[in-house]
Amino acid sequence: MSELQATPVRPAPGRATSGAEPVVVVDDVVHSYKGRRALDHVSFEVPAGSLHGFVGPNGAGKTTSLKIICTLLRPQYGVVKVFGQDVVEHQHSVRRRIGFMPDHFSSYRQMTVFEYLDFFAAAYGQPFKQRTTTIEEVLALTDMEGRRDDLISGLSRGMQQRVGLARVLVNDPDLLLLDEPASGLDPRARIELMEILKALKSMGKTIFISSHILSELAELCDSVTIIDRGRVKFSGKVSQLLARTGEHPMFRLTVGDDRPEWGDQLRALTGVVSVEQVDDRPEYRIEFDWTQTSTNDLLRSVIDLGIVVTGFAEDKRHLNEAFLDLTERGVR
Repeated sequence: MSELQATPVRPAPGRATSGAEPVVVVDDVVHSYKGRRALDHVSFEVPAGSLHGFVGPNGAGKTTSLKIICTLLRPQYGVVKVFGQDVVEHQHSVRRRIGFMPDHFSSYRQMTVFEYLDFFAAAYGQPFKQRTTTIEEVLALTDMEGRRDDLISGLSRGMQQRVGLARVLVNDPDLLLLDEPASGLDPRARIELMEILKALKSMGKTIFISSHILSELAELCDSVTIIDRGRVKFSGKVSQLLARTGEHPMFRLTVGDDRPEWGDQLRALTGVVSVEQVDDRPEYRIEFDWTQTSTNDLLRSVIDLGIVVTGFAEDKRHLNEAFLDLTERGVR
């Protein structure tokens, strides 16, 4: 990308949205550092009540986007709205409804867990009695009741991440903005953190999570935005991202008694466009012309060949595959 000068601050025209009002609307945002564009006309939306993944390589613009959404940075061009409010004009109102968890723990390491949470609850203006109740609730939600009097410096990375999440929850935010929350966690701590996030989503909170752990985002998120080199490559439902695009539908057939002749016999079936065996396993990727045969007829024809079918489903991409297809190689 060639170096570009920062665009002067000016609003971009808003876009009309249909259906339920999204929690976050990023509209044509540009932001540059020393002539290099970190965000290049970025637009995406975060649906209400969703767990939205924000994915991209290092230097793609994820942290800059997060800082703008949580009012820590002003966009040089474009409009960002949270709960319908402009993050520049109504930053104090927006901050009351969001909770931001950065990718590193803060410097309050000589406080106990309770003292740390009490400090931030007081910063939100909660009276003492309310703070005590709030802290007990967030400790229970993050399964940290037994660590309330422990020094933060003595906690493991996973426990510190839980404390950070508990801190985000003390003001009962409607939107959680989490920057690499599972970074550096062991597998068990990562799984437990993801379970907490699922519980928060079930409580009606909208969660915006930036992460490189693509496989977990595929299981966790219902919508995703992929950003690369400051530009949005995809934004929408995970199911739409993983669906294979093309003229013909594709299905994956798993057989119980693989034989060398199955490939040729499958290719000879009506409507079949191509057949590819998957990594020498008893699996075949079948592309067929839906104008010549239906899914039911295709499966019936396969069974009529005498093939023992143990699996037959639409062939979807893995999130890793989709990510590599949409992003570019090279140092950023």
